[in-house]
Amino acid sequence: MDKIYRVKYQSKLYELPYTVKYSNRKSFSINISPDEGLVLRVPLRTSDREIQHILLEKQHWIITRYLEMQEKEKNRPISNLTDTQRTALEKRYINAAKEYFPKRVAYFQQFTGGTYNRITIRDQKTRWGSCSARGTLSFNWRLMLAPPAILDYVVVHELCHLTHMDHSPAFWQAVGEVYPDYRTARKWLKDHGQELVL
Repeated sequence: MDKIYRVKYQSKLYELPYTVKYSNRKSFSINISPDEGLVLRVPLRTSDREIQHILLEKQHWIITRYLEMQEKEKNRPISNLTDTQRTALEKRYINAAKEYFPKRVAYFQQFTGGTYNRITIRDQKTRWGSCSARGTLSFNWRLMLAPPAILDYVVVHELCHLTHMDHSPAFWQAVGEVYPDYRTARKWLKDHGQELVL
């Protein structure tokens, strides 16, 4: 059951439902998305007091990110498609993605190096791509709705994770060597990612 996080910002009180997810991880993370809302991922033995401390410490980031998300949701395109039409279109885009992504991966791998085992196409709610420790590259089919250059950035990003499984300076240097304008692509996804819907 969701708990309620109350925070006052610019003389207005906001009540944000939040969910706590416990795992074997050693650190905590906070994520806010239209699909999941406010989610805290914390180590198994984290106490309620520690959780409240985390929320207090990160309250400015939480409320600004929440308001930013709300503003983006207002600008989300309104679709006139029926469920049947949307399902049919999604299927076509997914099939197209299964053909297109391997071609872009093959092209950029000659510059990034690394070895992957397989490519999967998913409908991820909060991620555009991922790279597992076993070398599985996963991509969100909705990137087929983005400009080709943005899709290419995500491909390069995940390929570079094959040799740098983090977001260290060395990782970003590797990305920049293959895709110099990666900062612009990252910003585009942040500003327009919510528009990639049918």
